[in-house]
Amino acid sequence: MQHGYDQLDRVGGFSRVRIFAPLSNRDFRLLWTGMCVSLIGDGLFLVALAWQVYSLSNAPEALATVMAAMTVPTIACLLLGGAVSDRLNRRRVMLCADCVRAAALGSLATLALTGTLRLWHLFLIAALYGAATAFFDPCFDAIVPDLLPAAVLQQANSLDQLVRPIALRMLGPALGGVLVAALGAGVAFALDAGSFLVSAAALFTMRSYPRSAATVGESVARQIAAGLTYVRGNAWLWVTFATAALAYLLFIGPTEVLVPFIVKNDLRAGAWQLGLVFATGGFGSLVLALILGQHGLPRRLITCAYVTWTLATLAVVGYGIAHALWGLMLTSLVFNSLETFGTIAWSTAKQRHVPSALLGRVSSLDWLISIGLLPLSFALTGPVSALIGVRVTLIAGGLLGGAATFAGLFAPHVRDIEKVAAGSATAGSATAGRATAGRATAGSAAAGSATAGPVSG
Repeated sequence: MQHGYDQLDRVGGFSRVRIFAPLSNRDFRLLWTGMCVSLIGDGLFLVALAWQVYSLSNAPEALATVMAAMTVPTIACLLLGGAVSDRLNRRRVMLCADCVRAAALGSLATLALTGTLRLWHLFLIAALYGAATAFFDPCFDAIVPDLLPAAVLQQANSLDQLVRPIALRMLGPALGGVLVAALGAGVAFALDAGSFLVSAAALFTMRSYPRSAATVGESVARQIAAGLTYVRGNAWLWVTFATAALAYLLFIGPTEVLVPFIVKNDLRAGAWQLGLVFATGGFGSLVLALILGQHGLPRRLITCAYVTWTLATLAVVGYGIAHALWGLMLTSLVFNSLETFGTIAWSTAKQRHVPSALLGRVSSLDWLISIGLLPLSFALTGPVSALIGVRVTLIAGGLLGGAATFAGLFAPHVRDIEKVAAGSATAGSATAGRATAGRATAGSAAAGSATAGPVSG
């Protein structure tokens, strides 16, 4: 791309469109550019992995096992990854994680292109990929407030959720479906490996943001314990993490494993149709991110997140009742749109209320608890769908997962921070001249992701 960004750093550049305001920061632009490229690669990977596994073994249990092999190492390494993200240079940790994932995907591409790929290869490579992800994701969640003032964190979250659907759910899957159908999964794996190298190059070009001396001087065990203590003392965090864990147990495994199975076996469709289902969901997320980035969020962030996540989870029922491609596409559109709404609300709440020095560890606990039951979800999907049927499994997962999510909203103290925020807003109106500077200081001390925390789906 030949565009220069100098003119956009000036007044009247990105600031005219609020969602693009964070791009006036050079290092955030680099981080954002690398993320865009790697997410497109991951979109390719979504389609290629599912199609490759079903080509080797046309059974839901096979894909469920591969997904579990990827998730278990992530869970096992997350606490260490969170402590490392608060202890070491976050940029360098992310750079190393990208290089490891590029090597893993490069090996997978080589095996696929030479016709020597076996399921056990996928298990090992997925495990290495998952372990590296456990170090990258907490750092990514925590580094954004290091780069940006509090005033534009909401726009940064919206921009993140704008890019993710375009890259991960639209461009990536659409391109992946075409590539897999025309050239095979090996080419898609190779391009995903290259995308991580591009992300690593962007991180290498960024400036370093060293951790504080107090954080560096603590032992890893003490840092992990401090993160656990902080989360345990804040109901809005631990209840949301636990609620997400239960909901994910109920619907993530069925969704990830059985939707590709329905496309391939029930609809007798190809890889490009699966890519189209994913891409339609990405379009819905794109529209929501644009709207929220420009017009903002409701004041009650926690309530907003829970309500939209509940509706999104209930939408999973649509996958079970759809008997045509357009039905799966519509379900994907609704599900991803609502998930994006909740993701932006949740990410903004974390960034506003969690201190920067603890943010990496809180994000790692977010990931750890939220996805802690995913291996069990994947492991149960095959046997349960064989027992009660593929479509009934999806319907039950959506209904039960939605009920579990909504119940968390009524746990004691979950919405207390909304009262604090309302009180702060009232007090701040009397000192408007100093409010922006005060929020910037507090916000830069306060990350899924989109998570972005993972509880946002």
